[in-house]
Amino acid sequence: MFREGILDYKLLLHAYTDTFIIVLHLWERAGRLCNREFNRLNGIYDCPYFTSTVVQAAKSGSLKQSYIAFRWISKTKTNIPEYQGQEKIVIRRYSDFVWLRNRLADKFKGIFIPPLPEKSAVEKFRFSAEFIELRRQALDVFINRVASHPELRRSEDLRIFLQEDEETMERARSQENGIFKKKPSEFMQIFKDVQSKVSDVVLGKEKPVEETSPEYEKLKHYIFELEDHLSEAQKQAFRLVKRHRELGQSLSDFGKATKLLGVCEGETLGKAFSELGSKLELMSLKLHKEAQNLLMNFEEPLKDYVRAVQSIKVTMMDRANAFKQHYELAETVRLKEINLDKLTLIRSDRAGEAEIEFRELRGESEEATAKYETIAKLMNEELLRFQEQKTAELGLVFHEFAKGQAKLSNEIADAWRSLLPKLGTTSQLAIM
Repeated sequence: MFREGILDYKLLLHAYTDTFIIVLHLWERAGRLCNREFNRLNGIYDCPYFTSTVVQAAKSGSLKQSYIAFRWISKTKTNIPEYQGQEKIVIRRYSDFVWLRNRLADKFKGIFIPPLPEKSAVEKFRFSAEFIELRRQALDVFINRVASHPELRRSEDLRIFLQEDEETMERARSQENGIFKKKPSEFMQIFKDVQSKVSDVVLGKEKPVEETSPEYEKLKHYIFELEDHLSEAQKQAFRLVKRHRELGQSLSDFGKATKLLGVCEGETLGKAFSELGSKLELMSLKLHKEAQNLLMNFEEPLKDYVRAVQSIKVTMMDRANAFKQHYELAETVRLKEINLDKLTLIRSDRAGEAEIEFRELRGESEEATAKYETIAKLMNEELLRFQEQKTAELGLVFHEFAKGQAKLSNEIADAWRSLLPKLGTTSQLAIM
């Protein structure tokens, strides 16, 4: 489980069935990170704390259209005024998590929005115990990261998600700003943008407008290289999990075969074979247990970081679009200003109307520039935060991986070591 951040979650699995109990605790962490993040970036509240209980993630719906619904019993105490302290019972589906993330992505341009786990494309895996636990763990990481972020945590959408009833949640979702809810003026702008783009393509004037500063090029190189290396690490982690499972199954099968072989032998050799079979089955269980541990606490965190980097790339696209709009409007303003100067000299009767249009366009250009600069500034801050988080979390992941492998190796060595005297005695008796 990821523990870096101001808030922390503890989720306890009740049973590997369609229903499980999750207990969620968020509490104040009054250490260095808490002070740094909230006192420096927030400056409004002291470090907040939550106490929330999440209970029952159950299969709901009909036989043909079933889904997993997370029942959140939110028993919240906090010094953030927008949150209420009474107990609430709310039901959340995966699509509700998607709604929350989309809202955050729309409203917080420049901030790295935590990723969500992908939906299972294979129907038979959707309600397996392993799938449900992997989904639960990934959603826990998502909410934990959102709630611990100094800006995202103050989102009204997060408050609605955590505290409001299903009716209010559904009403909030129905008010999303889709293409069919845009204002007429926004439709006209979309039409103009498309018309302009088509004209540029037809006339051969279209050329890519990209930010090419050395700092940003370095950032892009880092992100793309990081994605490649994380993807490869996750791929090898998957192979490691598979290898542990296969070796565990092989030892189990061999152990059963050895026990059956012992039945055909005399008392001394038969007992030795039976002991060997039992040890092999014990080692098999340990390998299967470690394979599950690797899946949950090694492969999945690496996969989550692959998704996190892909989320950063979406923010980079937002920055690229903001830069393009800033650049194109600045260029249009420059040309309009030249045209206005000409009209002032030769067609003063039309200069007034042109000046009004120029001022409006200049206002749009200044707004676009401010938007781009805000996104760029936020991205720089977010990158530092991401690198600190990655260092802490992946450092812990690899530390626990090494510790688990060392423990497994010692347990297997102990199992073989305890068997050697018995097998040695058997071979000596056979020689005599």
